[in-house]
Parts: sequence; structure tokens; C-alpha cells
Amino acid sequence: MPLAFLMSEVWTMDRAFKVLVTVLLNLLTHWEVEGRENLPPGGPLLLVFNHLAWWDAPLAIAALPYQATGIALKDLQRVPVTGQLLGLTSVIWVDRGRYDREALRQALAVLKEGGVLAIAPEGRMSVTDSLERGKPGSVFIARKADVPILPIGLIGTDKVSGEWRSFRRPHLKVVIGKVFRLPEGRKYASRKEERQADADFIMERLAELLPPEYRGVYADSVE
Repeated sequence: MPLAFLMSEVWTMDRAFKVLVTVLLNLLTHWEVEGRENLPPGGPLLLVFNHLAWWDAPLAIAALPYQATGIALKDLQRVPVTGQLLGLTSVIWVDRGRYDREALRQALAVLKEGGVLAIAPEGRMSVTDSLERGKPGSVFIARKADVPILPIGLIGTDKVSGEWRSFRRPHLKVVIGKVFRLPEGRKYASRKEERQADADFIMERLAELLPPEYRGVYADSVE
């Protein structure tokens, strides 16, 4: 294969990774996508998703037509395989437990330039296999950038390892919700309270896309 082709925009590292994970998903799982009609043609766009397992990112990459930039903890760079695979994608590395001004600048720049940014509002992989409380800091970008938000519900990724140990192909599902924006005009006692309300609003939109067993602390928010 000519080097010029490999270096062209047609065959970027992101595209190569998308092809790779799609092939692996087709071979190792049964997966489906619901709600493609809700997909906007492009950015600026903020993708938000529930975070259950390592397979969340590959599944979203395979299912969505965007070359999105993700946000990941710098700690993951040292994790064998995971760090190397994330390095093949467009990712912004952030420090755990502190305000990372440079990461925020990069994230806002992606959206300002009309790109697609993906975040997990829970701020980490769930330890309950269901929705945890959204983190105020993780959704600061949503309010600051003021761009459309696309909720993505991921189902079944928490069961991948168990199914493989039983020599079964797991069933995975991606549910694409409708684009929304954060509400305006609400009054709060503090900025922190406002950001938590924003986080809860986003998480409730995710809960609407998930079956009851995945809704966690937001189970009562879905009618």
C-alpha cells in the first residue's frame, strides 16, 4: 500500500481504528443501533454517554458517523493495551482530581471549530453497572460551549467479559436520543448547584434511553 495513501486524509488513524473495532465487534458480538434518524449531520456537537465498561468507546466509535474527540484520564496512558489503543484515536488527556485548564481549552477549541466532542458525565466508569450521579465539573463544557447535546445510551457492554467466558457472543445496543440543549432561565443559590442541576438534566436524558436496570440513581426520573 503506497505511503502517500496511508498518510492521506482518506486513511487517518481515527478511520483505521474505526474499521478495526467494527470488524472486531462484528466477529465477537451481536450489536445493533437504534435511533439513527436522530443523528445531526455534524458538529459542533457534544456527545454524552453512560460509561459501563472498556467496550463503551469502541462501540460508540463503530456506531456513530463522526470522528469525535474523546476525553480520557492520563492514568489510562499507563494501562497496557488500553493506553495504546486510545492513542490511536483523537483524545484529550486530563489529570485526575484537579482543574485541568489546558484540557478544557482543547475541548472548547474542538467545539468552536465545529467538531464533535464526547464525554461521560459520570466522570468515570460506573462501579454499579448502572447510572451514577453526574459530576458537575464534567458538564461544565456543555454550559460553556452552548452547543447541541446528543445523548447516547450504551447497553450490554458491562456483560461482555462474562459472556465471553461462557463462550457466548454478547448482545450490545446503542440507542441514539434526540438532540437537546441545557435549559435557560433557572435560578440557583450557587454556581455549584447550577452545575449539578445541569449534570442531572443530562443524566436524565440518558436514563430515558436505557432499560430500568441501567438507570441507577436516575430511575425515578423516567416515567
